[in-house]
Amino acid sequence: MTVFKLPDLGEGLSEAEILRWHVQVGDYIEVDAPMLAVETAKAVVEVPSPVSGTIVALHASPGDRIEIGAPLIEFAVDAPEAGSAPEQADAGTVVGFMPAPQQAPESTTAPAGARAAPAAPRVRAAPAARALARSLGVDLESLTGSGRDGLIMLDDVLSAGAPARDRAHATAAPASPARAAPRLQGQLEALRSLRRTMAQTMSLARDNVMACTVFDDADLHRWPRASDYTMRVLRAIASAVRAEPGLNAWYDAAAQTRTLFQHVDVGVAVDTPDGLLMPVIRRVEQLDAPQLRAELERLKRAARERTLRSDELRDFTFMLSNFGTMVGRYATPVIVPPAIAILGTGRVRQDVLAVDHRVEIHARMPLSLTFDHRVVTGGEAVRFLGALMIDLELEE
Repeated sequence: MTVFKLPDLGEGLSEAEILRWHVQVGDYIEVDAPMLAVETAKAVVEVPSPVSGTIVALHASPGDRIEIGAPLIEFAVDAPEAGSAPEQADAGTVVGFMPAPQQAPESTTAPAGARAAPAAPRVRAAPAARALARSLGVDLESLTGSGRDGLIMLDDVLSAGAPARDRAHATAAPASPARAAPRLQGQLEALRSLRRTMAQTMSLARDNVMACTVFDDADLHRWPRASDYTMRVLRAIASAVRAEPGLNAWYDAAAQTRTLFQHVDVGVAVDTPDGLLMPVIRRVEQLDAPQLRAELERLKRAARERTLRSDELRDFTFMLSNFGTMVGRYATPVIVPPAIAILGTGRVRQDVLAVDHRVEIHARMPLSLTFDHRVVTGGEAVRFLGALMIDLELEE
């Protein structure tokens, strides 16, 4: 018998959630055939079989969260053919295709033809912990991880970077108990998969972004009927980046540097039953309306079917939340670092306006632009929003 353990899925993750099995006890499976799908942070990863053989036991069920290195599946392995080398089972290393570690997209500051230096071994840390450490200026080398095999978790970084007053408050004696509260009935539900990731990401954004939001409305009365609102917004974002490139960038608080990008990769918020996903439309400035629509539909479909690749969920240079397709006029959308700006588009409505001393009814789109005021000035933000509105208000 061979017991296969959950392999290291990359990016410093300590656990994964079982989404679905492609096999059951008694099935025969060939080496490299799809065995199960697991979720890591936001991406779904298909894990192939490391051997050929018959399934004897499954050690986890859909919905279970298991740690890296925990028993996953048990095989009765085929005997090797005569004269061939014995087949060795992999008990917990990376098998098949797994997501590659995150790489920054090319920036305008990178010299042409430059070669990347050989990567030094990195301290093992969860992705959210690594990002938080970078923002707070915490040296991961100085930390002892509380996760499996010393993996550095979010709480380890928070403890190292928290101000002394926060630590004192956290250890203060609890207040005297008040009168017993009425007993409430409810269902306790642990945050899983996307919702757990969202909680961690929003905490990171809250602690590491100086958010400021400016609001206005774009007048759409010149638009022809049946215009594609989202495609016009994406085109307007590309136009605004050309006019004011300072919002299409990343900010590294620890190094006090920003990276400006010539290409516009827009992360578009997609609502799913399991939580929010933000797949990325690459090179928006190079695509026409039909191409943008086709790519957006593909990404939305993959998001709802949970088949997005990990590289389709990272490295956005700007963010878009089109919440107005459901309901809502204005909002304060949240920036996920290292990005520094997000546009929220509200529900288009018919507004009564005074135009040249007469009353008219125009369709208008509410706009909410949130920017990181640590690195974006108010002038840059309003120039960006103004350029975006100019493009939106064109007839075609």
